[in-house]
Amino acid sequence: MSAVYNSYICVLCGYIYHEEEGCPEDGITPGTRWEDVPMNWTCPECGARKEDFERID
Repeated sequence: MSAVYNSYICVLCGYIYHEEEGCPEDGITPGTRWEDVPMNWTCPECGARKEDFERID
């Protein structure tokens, strides 16, 4: 059984963080869970904070 990954959308600009893909350009490796993304990480598109993201169901 494969791992289930979630995605989170920036409510300000629509950028989507996919746990499966991570954000390698920001040093976040593929497979990094949202709760493991550093609190000081910001949206690569608009600079929004982590708290400005919502999980996509």
